[in-house]
Amino acid sequence: MRLNSLAFRLFVTALAWTMVVLPLAGFLVYSTYSQEVYRNYDNRIRLLLSVVQADIADHTGTELGTPGDVGEPLFQRQHSGWYWQVTPIDEPDGPRRVSNSLATAVLPSPFASKIVADATDVRWMDGVGPLEQRLRVAEAIERLGDEVSGRRYSVIVAGPLEWPEATAAEFRTRLATALAFAGLGLVAMTLFQVRFGLMPLRVIERDLSRVRAGDAKKLEGTLPIEIEPLQQEINALIQSNQEIVDRARTQVGNLAHALKTPLAVITNEADEDKSPFAAKVASQARLMRDQISLYLDRARMAAQLGTIGKVTELLPVIEPLQRALERIYRDKGVAITVQCPETAKFQGEKQDIEEMLGNLLDNASKWSKSRVYLTVTAPEASGRPAARRRLTIRIEDDGPGLTAEQRTQIGKRGLRLDESKPGTGLGLSIVGDLAQSYRGSMTLDASPHGGLAVTLDLPAV
Repeated sequence: MRLNSLAFRLFVTALAWTMVVLPLAGFLVYSTYSQEVYRNYDNRIRLLLSVVQADIADHTGTELGTPGDVGEPLFQRQHSGWYWQVTPIDEPDGPRRVSNSLATAVLPSPFASKIVADATDVRWMDGVGPLEQRLRVAEAIERLGDEVSGRRYSVIVAGPLEWPEATAAEFRTRLATALAFAGLGLVAMTLFQVRFGLMPLRVIERDLSRVRAGDAKKLEGTLPIEIEPLQQEINALIQSNQEIVDRARTQVGNLAHALKTPLAVITNEADEDKSPFAAKVASQARLMRDQISLYLDRARMAAQLGTIGKVTELLPVIEPLQRALERIYRDKGVAITVQCPETAKFQGEKQDIEEMLGNLLDNASKWSKSRVYLTVTAPEASGRPAARRRLTIRIEDDGPGLTAEQRTQIGKRGLRLDESKPGTGLGLSIVGDLAQSYRGSMTLDASPHGGLAVTLDLPAV
């Protein structure tokens, strides 16, 4: 999954959404549950506070009594975390009652800390009790006897905060674990969804590769209705491309016939006349015929540029050229060393790659001392997009080579650096034009063998 791929974008978008939504949902669920736990805990303390309030008065209802069993056995166990305490407010030295669990310790008072009471006249605070226990403290003010002149008492009930905290923490752990598994499941499902949803595009890519390789004429098969219009448009484009190529070939053929016939007549008439003027006309007519053939070939090649399905294997092209050139330059003892994978294929016409390799190998053989090297590097079958598959063809010789300045001049149409060798000066120019027409390139540099190195970059299958 590449960074700039559609699958990566869809996957990252879904992953980012999952990483935002799940933690947010978990936080909201945990907050709601935690608030409910603390609310229930406060209600329990409030209930115990009401029981202690009801039990602090003696049988007369005016004097402080000792509350009995208030329904919580932990009030009897020392330092259990559950405590109640009744202390006088108006008489600091008055009688004080505490639970057995509190012993001689004293609970913090919300009333003394000037905390405002809630709607039920209960004051709340978090404090510290015996043994540094963190407590949830609730306090109510109870008046014994007359409602105006009766003595006021502080009634406090406290419970350990670790109870609701432990309950909330356990829920948080379980919730986080569940959401983590849900997140992993969503990520895996998203990956599957992206792969499955984009599978038709892979089918189109594979079928297009088959069309480019010449194994098929159009995209076939049943695709989803969203992709089907794309399939139809691509097939229409392939058909239109083929029709354009056919029309171009017909027009090129008609032009060739229309021009070559008058030139042949001019040449024949000039050959019958032995005057210097006729010889000049015949010479120029033959030059025009050669130039017309050259440019008609270029026009034919340009018309075929991009034609889908044209594939040429390199070895069957290279081996005959190797044998022919070694025979032609047998007197020099030229040997051509070829390194070319059997799987190397050129995305284009056979006659075009023959012309490029023929010109370059002939030029290298002509200028070499005895050795010519041809190396082909083919792309690996790694799923790379067809537009990025390239062939690298490098032809080197052990001749005198060219200087950097000469390499910048060579290749210009008709320019020859050495008139002592036969030729027209069009070879490298033709090769450069052909390479550019296939959206490739030709570069010249010095060879480690001493001569010139020419590198072609061309489309591959």
